[in-house]
Amino acid sequence: MALLKLRIVPDPVLRRKTRHVRDIDASIQRLVDDMLETMHYESGVGLAANQVGVLHRVAVIHLPEAEEPIVLINPEVLRREGQREVEEGCLSIPGYRAMLFRSVTVRVKAQDRNGKPIRIKAQELLAQALEHEIDHLNGILYIDHLESHEKLYKITEESEDPVEAGVG
Repeated sequence: MALLKLRIVPDPVLRRKTRHVRDIDASIQRLVDDMLETMHYESGVGLAANQVGVLHRVAVIHLPEAEEPIVLINPEVLRREGQREVEEGCLSIPGYRAMLFRSVTVRVKAQDRNGKPIRIKAQELLAQALEHEIDHLNGILYIDHLESHEKLYKITEESEDPVEAGVG
């Protein structure tokens, strides 16, 4: 396994839509392993392939309370229900967070790392992570959901308290 280089805004690869994975071969398995290692190293909850410069529809999620990570190949949101306000950040936009709206419940279909079809009905943090990572795979960043970039605030290492930050 290897740590992969995280792509940071304004890297154009973050705005590219990823391609459907046709064959889940050894290179995809290696990508999944490397993405998991990179996500854990960076203390993230999720990671999409284009965040490490790869344009395949692959994402990984590992919630803090979960024993095993979730591997999503070719994920697609089938249904969204409700709306709630959540705080969100992103490994590709380090040091910033924002309040935005995400769905209360999300239903997703995908393939696991072995190609087996899976369906997930999620709420809370898992629903948020699913929407966030699938957005990435579609070239969408969480900041695109903000009414204005003035809603983005900087996190300082010393205090972890949000500090108002205007980003153009």
